[in-house]
Amino acid sequence: MPAKILMYATGVCPYCVRAEQLLRRKGVADIEKIRVDLDPVRRDEMMARTGGLRTVPQIFIDERHIGGCDELYALDRAGELDALL
Repeated sequence: MPAKILMYATGVCPYCVRAEQLLRRKGVADIEKIRVDLDPVRRDEMMARTGGLRTVPQIFIDERHIGGCDELYALDRAGELDALL
């Protein structure tokens, strides 16, 4: 069963686009995106789940908080991303 991917994002965030592109290249077909720019309550939710982080993207793989785009790419460079997906 594929991993569940959740990404808090905004409509104009280039890092959100880069993170999604990497996940798509890795074969991820389904990404649940939550647009925090359209729903401030969801931003509050994101901040509560991440310990107060306000920046996007904030990525979760199967409820594990990965972090942002830089952390996602670092996992990939370390060879650890494929095992999570």
